[in-house]
Amino acid sequence: MDITRRVLAGMIDHTLLKPEATPVQIERLCEEAQQYHFATVCINPLYVSLAARMLAGSDVAVCTVVGFPLGATPTRVKRFEAENALADGARELDMVLPIGLLKAGAHDEVRTDIAALAELCHRHGALLKVILETALLTEAEKIAGCQAAMAAGADFVKTSTGFGGGGATVADVRLMRQAVGTALGVKAAGGIRTLADALALIEAGATRIGASAGVAIVEALPA
Repeated sequence: MDITRRVLAGMIDHTLLKPEATPVQIERLCEEAQQYHFATVCINPLYVSLAARMLAGSDVAVCTVVGFPLGATPTRVKRFEAENALADGARELDMVLPIGLLKAGAHDEVRTDIAALAELCHRHGALLKVILETALLTEAEKIAGCQAAMAAGADFVKTSTGFGGGGATVADVRLMRQAVGTALGVKAAGGIRTLADALALIEAGATRIGASAGVAIVEALPA
């Protein structure tokens, strides 16, 4: 695939979601993101205000997670989380949809859950990504999750939290791209550690890559 380092970096959410992440590690993440011009830093909500201060005036946005990593919190709680994150400076939110409701076929409830956050994000000029947790879903459920996200007004669908077993696969990304067409972005996340991993997923239809190995991935591409 013919791609430059700068273009590749601009497709990566530079990620640190480990529960033991410290403020010093978040600061380093932000420094790396500015150096390489990653799309965002993706961090837990506790550190959004810190990252927003560090990245002010740069081309790197702050992304955080909502309903993470289970998705099994009420919509009103997800909305409260989202409001706080946006107030602290987040400009992209990665929410986990209610996986159990999706598996139960409660598609209207899933769509309502997503729509509540999509409306809030868009009112604040922010983007919403919807995490499906593909390792827990059948092919039909993955398609249904994509359709719910699209109907609810989300901006991206995303494969995985990185905490639910499994991770991004070429097959899942290809399926998700087919499900949403060109209407939504597709974010591949979970277990992406090498340049070859990232390029294969982009070839399959991913427009964003979530990875903690962003620096190594970009450095592996010839300058």
